[in-house]
Amino acid sequence: MDELLDKSDASIALLLDKGGFLITKTGPHQQYDTVTLAALSAASFAATQMIATLVSENNFSTVYQQGDQHSILVLNVDEYSLLAVIFGPESSVGAVKYYAEPCVRCIAKQLKKAKNRAPTDGLDLSIANVADPSGLFRAKKGGKG
Repeated sequence: MDELLDKSDASIALLLDKGGFLITKTGPHQQYDTVTLAALSAASFAATQMIATLVSENNFSTVYQQGDQHSILVLNVDEYSLLAVIFGPESSVGAVKYYAEPCVRCIAKQLKKAKNRAPTDGLDLSIANVADPSGLFRAKKGGKG
């Protein structure tokens, strides 16, 4: 996600689950309420996805909200996750989307690997350590990864 910010000149990136729980974040996020941003981004994505379904649109993968000072692009990562990218007027949505796509693929691949380690186990993100989510992506001792 750091590479995405570097290449696109975006401000911050948030990885969240579709329930609105923040998994991890990168960039200078101190000025933002990232927990609320994650929850509202997930809700906005879900609402827009439902609208797409109502108009028979099956290929729905992003939500873009443009503002004067900041814009946000929310991208579908997989069945359970979203990537929200906040950027200023110096970045174009096209550049952010272009650089976000390989990031999304990489995150989806890593999340799939994590799920395959224990396919029957759920992941309760409400108990995750948001300050250090690296444990979510680390192989368990004695397991494959």
